Amino acid sequence: MRLDWRKSGVMNMHNAPDIQPLPHGQVSFHRTELAPILTLYGRMVAAGEWRDYGISSLKDLAVFSIFRRTAENPLYRIEKRPKLRMRQGQYAVVGIDGQILKRGNDLRAVLRVLERKLIRAVD
Repeated sequence: MRLDWRKSGVMNMHNAPDIQPLPHGQVSFHRTELAPILTLYGRMVAAGEWRDYGISSLKDLAVFSIFRRTAENPLYRIEKRPKLRMRQGQYAVVGIDGQILKRGNDLRAVLRVLERKLIRAVD
């Protein structure tokens, strides 16, 4: 389901494909994609690992950047590139050095690479 503004200014619900560009040609995360990302983000904030995030909607990709501190470069970037959907997968987790840690079409499976960072040995 997707919210859509009509000329009358009334918001209507209707079925839409998972990938819908914004009216001005930008790619963005859908709320069903943001839910698992923000759930993971909340757990990592509670663990004291992450402190800030940023969301960018660009022409070819959407990026959810994760920061340890606001003034730093992002620790991780969760990217959505719809054009890679039929190739390597539209979702990717990219590390601080630009290395792709995980890529695929299933967002939850891609995010598991970051969930492993939460599991630590207890002394």
